[in-house]
Amino acid sequence: MSEVKPFKALRPKAEEVEYIESPPYDVLSRKEARELAGDNPISFLHVVKAEIDLPEEVDIYDDSVYGKSKENLQRLINQGHLIFESSPSFYLYTQEMDDHIQNGLVCLASVDEYDNNKIKKHEATRKAKEEDRTKHINTLNAQTGPVLLAYQDNDKTDEMHAIFNEIKESSPLYQFKSEDNVLHNVWRVNNGETIDRIQRTMSRAENLYIADGHHRSKAASLVRNLRRKNNSGYTGSEEYNYFLSVIFPHTELNIMAYNRVVKDLGTLSKNEFFDKILRSFILEEVEGQYKPGRPHHFGMFFDGNWFHLKSKEGSFHEDDPVRSIDASILQENLLDPILSIKKPEESERIEFVGGIRGLSELEKLVNSGEFQVAFALYPTSMEELMRVADAGRNMPPKTTWFEPKLKSGLFIHLL
Repeated sequence: MSEVKPFKALRPKAEEVEYIESPPYDVLSRKEARELAGDNPISFLHVVKAEIDLPEEVDIYDDSVYGKSKENLQRLINQGHLIFESSPSFYLYTQEMDDHIQNGLVCLASVDEYDNNKIKKHEATRKAKEEDRTKHINTLNAQTGPVLLAYQDNDKTDEMHAIFNEIKESSPLYQFKSEDNVLHNVWRVNNGETIDRIQRTMSRAENLYIADGHHRSKAASLVRNLRRKNNSGYTGSEEYNYFLSVIFPHTELNIMAYNRVVKDLGTLSKNEFFDKILRSFILEEVEGQYKPGRPHHFGMFFDGNWFHLKSKEGSFHEDDPVRSIDASILQENLLDPILSIKKPEESERIEFVGGIRGLSELEKLVNSGEFQVAFALYPTSMEELMRVADAGRNMPPKTTWFEPKLKSGLFIHLL
């Protein structure tokens, strides 16, 4: 059983939504956020990336950043750019990118279910980022960015598709195209009967899965614990017992490849490098770019040419939910034993490139001379992600790149 709850959102006025919405806080650097916000004083980047309004020498985790975020959120409220919903509502949030469409339920998810692992994780969280999101939520008394969740799309939850289609028969609350050419539509759902249907249907989902937003959900749990500690008379119904989420059927989420570029071959010559690769992979040079078309196949751009690497039978652990994932295969059979990159998330010799940037970006990075070799991976599937989460384990670092991204500033949950 999965609990979802409608809420009284703080949200943009419809005529200003395009000027307020922003990318999530964790996909932009300080410099990129400042450039994107430009001279737009109502961009939500002033709330989720308030360091853009402070001198460069101020650390992004300084207390003054959280104070500035709170000040900017209050300014948007005071000036009437953000409005309070009069009654608890769900929202249908659809995104269209090229020929891909995904339909998400905007709601509150349960911190209790997160703590009890009814909401399943696949990624370890880092203390610094936990503390950052906890301070942000606690200082603003608000959750400003949603967690991306998934439910298993099966016969138990199939009615959600019919509900979504019925909701779409009315006019949307918001409709806009973002700077990345993604079309966003939002419908408000405040009809009591529809709310009941949604809750009944979602209660049939055995589990929810975090697709993206592990630190936001962990921070929601930490904030809840802090507030319960300071409120001996808590009932469990307080707003801080829930966190802002958008929940999609797992079949509709779009995972793109998360590729790798490496700065050098260490002490290896080209011939030594290729000889070692042949121990675990079948290697062939190809004409033009090579984009892997199925699992356990990799593209490699090296010395101006593309190569196809196919994992040899028996070279990886097929029955292990983590070690059978392509990011693990590449790590265990090439990056670690050949290039001596043992902890890719900590190494300065490797960087990760989201698949949205394409294979040409890999060529560009290698041809620049900053990197010597690039690897293109086949995207991880939602089924693989759920198998790892069901096993209570973590995915390899930098395995999933979800597109399109959820926008921040469309819905704020006040605690």
